Amino acid sequence: MQVGLVHDWLTGMRGGERCLEVFCELFPAATLFTLLHVAGSVSARIEGMPIRCSGLNRFPGVARWYRFLLPVFPLFIERHDLRGYDLILSSSHCVAKGVRVPEGALHIAYIYTPMRYVWDLYPEYFGPGRAAPLTRAVMALLRRRMQRWDLRTAARVDHFVAISRHVADRVRRHYGRDATVIYPPVDTERFRVGDGGPGEFYLVVSAFAPYKRIDLAVQACNVLRRPLKIVGGGQDERRLRALAGKTVEFLGWRSDEEVADLFRRSRALLFPGVEDFGITPLESMASGRPVIAYARGGALETVIPSNPSAREMGGAPMSPDRAPGGSHGPTGVFFHDQTVEGLIRAIELFEASEHQFEPKVLRDRALTFDRRVFTEKIARFVRERWAEHRGRLGPSSC
Repeated sequence: MQVGLVHDWLTGMRGGERCLEVFCELFPAATLFTLLHVAGSVSARIEGMPIRCSGLNRFPGVARWYRFLLPVFPLFIERHDLRGYDLILSSSHCVAKGVRVPEGALHIAYIYTPMRYVWDLYPEYFGPGRAAPLTRAVMALLRRRMQRWDLRTAARVDHFVAISRHVADRVRRHYGRDATVIYPPVDTERFRVGDGGPGEFYLVVSAFAPYKRIDLAVQACNVLRRPLKIVGGGQDERRLRALAGKTVEFLGWRSDEEVADLFRRSRALLFPGVEDFGITPLESMASGRPVIAYARGGALETVIPSNPSAREMGGAPMSPDRAPGGSHGPTGVFFHDQTVEGLIRAIELFEASEHQFEPKVLRDRALTFDRRVFTEKIARFVRERWAEHRGRLGPSSC
């Protein structure tokens, strides 16, 4: 069986690349197809794969400005030649799932989100104040065309696997397709519970994209005069630094070891955006530290709140035993209004009830999303779908 892996781009180790790393371990003889690759930017496991890049990779300095090329991504992903491959496993948040699939091949798409740039998060990327006027004008002209391409190429996928129920709902809404939910991996072995009690500072670990709403964390800590350490970087950095008061510290990107140490020494993680899943809350829990999160998106599937609302779990209060994986105690606090005031109230509620968060309960919750669990589930899913596919084709075709 010839296996082709497809990933949007290889420019750093984030949540999607952690999943891709598992795919590479499951299929070490596979070929990896991508739009572009910055050498040395991903793990040794991924770097060691045969990597085939699109023509975009030949442009000088493309790693610095490739995001401006979004309108031509479909053209370049479709130029990959996958003839001769039997199984295509795409790892997609943008265009990877739109690769051309040879006749008779099985295509499974592990999807982090439908292309957020042209669907529901379009205003966050290309709304007023979010992009240059020329960029906004171009995208306004091309958005419908890209939506049609994204919808059309969904038909090239035999089976969708979504990273969360939140994403599965969006796959159904935008593509009219069902998706199996397999939560992405958390490398819990990288993290451990600290020997002492909680630290004094709150923590944010995130890329600086507008939809992450790091501005809420900055402003809330300004008002409360609470120390906040922020790990990350990105397009919103200048604006965030301008908002920050004296208690806010920007640390830039840090090594895995440094981030694990910060989680361990923090008071709690602030998670103010709407994420498709969100790995960092589980990394915080794996370190024995609670999470203060906005009650929407993937956080509803990972954080067990001490203050559930009727807005969670389809209108009924979410209790620990109804949350995915189960638990016997809370792992965080939710805020229900995505405003500075809403986050301030949640921080004050957390500080008034901080004693109820037990490090062992927090870590046990994270272990239900461990890398081993993901590996077993995705391997079983691919194996079962391949057996069904081979049965339909018949022995002479395989």
